[in-house]
Amino acid sequence: MAVPVDAPVVSPRRAAAALTVLAVSTFTFVTTEVLPMGLLTVMADDLDRSRSQVGHLVTGYAVVVVLASLPLARVTQKLPRRLVLTATLGVFGAATLLSAFAPSYPVLFAARLVIGLTQALFWSVVAPAAVGLFSPERRGRVVARLAIGTSLAPVLGIPLGTWLGQQAGWRTPFVVMGALGLLACAGIAVLLPTIAPADSNSARGSAPDLRRYLLLIFSSAVAVTGLLTVNTYVAPFLLDVSGFSPALLGPVLLATGLGGLVGTLVVGTLLDRHPWAAVVWPLGLATCALLSLFALGQYQPVAIALLTAIGVAFSAFAVAGQNRTLDVAPGSTDIALAGSSSAFNVGIAGGALIGGLLIDNTGVRSIALVGGLLTAMAVAAMLTEPWLARRSGSTTGPGEPDRYFLDDEGFVAECRHDRRLREGEARCSARVLRGRGRRSALARRRRRRPGGAAAAGVPRPPGDPTTESGATDGRCR
Repeated sequence: MAVPVDAPVVSPRRAAAALTVLAVSTFTFVTTEVLPMGLLTVMADDLDRSRSQVGHLVTGYAVVVVLASLPLARVTQKLPRRLVLTATLGVFGAATLLSAFAPSYPVLFAARLVIGLTQALFWSVVAPAAVGLFSPERRGRVVARLAIGTSLAPVLGIPLGTWLGQQAGWRTPFVVMGALGLLACAGIAVLLPTIAPADSNSARGSAPDLRRYLLLIFSSAVAVTGLLTVNTYVAPFLLDVSGFSPALLGPVLLATGLGGLVGTLVVGTLLDRHPWAAVVWPLGLATCALLSLFALGQYQPVAIALLTAIGVAFSAFAVAGQNRTLDVAPGSTDIALAGSSSAFNVGIAGGALIGGLLIDNTGVRSIALVGGLLTAMAVAAMLTEPWLARRSGSTTGPGEPDRYFLDDEGFVAECRHDRRLREGEARCSARVLRGRGRRSALARRRRRRPGGAAAAGVPRPPGDPTTESGATDGRCR
């Protein structure tokens, strides 16, 4: 399907302001989602529940996101993203305030499920909405700027929320997050332009590849499971294994959050040039840090350093994975990102569940070992992408985007073979031959023969994009 190449007509100042509000929205969602991790012991005591039961607030939240992401994305894929995001943040703010004033654990749990529904829709549309405000060549940088809000959540939201919850009760930070969500809702209603999704340059993936997309989804689910096995129960680990006092949890989590901000800034420099490598190296770093945490977590300085490295890896992987999804999405980016969000939340739910089982049966220290083994599995999976790209007939390596052509109306032209790829068949990608140094030997021989290849009796191989003059017509034949 053809998609517009040029970005919508939006003033740079308005686009930058809208991107800032969208980043604030990501901050509120991430902080609200993971805040029970930092307040786990406080909430367990106040609600008279076990730590693992409070952990189920994260698990249930994630299960709702997994189940609702794709259906909600399909239902709303034709609605303007301004309308979708405004409604989503309005419901989010109201449900977060309800959770803050919940009189019992069941009411709190129900409110968390409603917040999970809003997140299921939010993450499938926020990145395309942000990317669509700018020209396509800035996609990686826009994704990185959007993710600054996500990275600041561990730096500011979680530590400050943990500290505020310890000082004024766990309900207070949820009141703050609810109010911030309503403010972001108003900002999006004012600043985000009303654009139909089909009219945006972010409606389709820039290098659609079903196999690489499915590999990314699998790797994301496994990696996030490993990381959340530790992150969900990081407070008990720091208290029981590393020997920190409860008063020091906030500063330690702050160090972890700073690592996440660094990871976002570092990976932002790689997204446009090396999108595949930007996914792989954070997974390798996370594996090393988690296994080292299992072996050396009892030493407090080492534990802080390793948790900081885990923060770097997690944030970098989240940003790179989102950017990669926009590259290899085999169809609508909204649907592809909904699938990615589901994969992340499968990992969140699985990590919280596995961590809870490990704590109850083998002790809190084992969560680092199991988390490291799971991220190692994700690394192994992503390392197969170069082979998978060659097998699927990709003309470019996994670290660089495929090339697409523009027709006379300024639309991306897709060959019928790529359309078959989305239906599960083999792919045939077109290559533009630019410059003498990049022309194939066959094309050079044709130019030297009078009348071209056809006149000389040289058969033209299937999928050859060259004309008889050796030039290209921009389509896969």
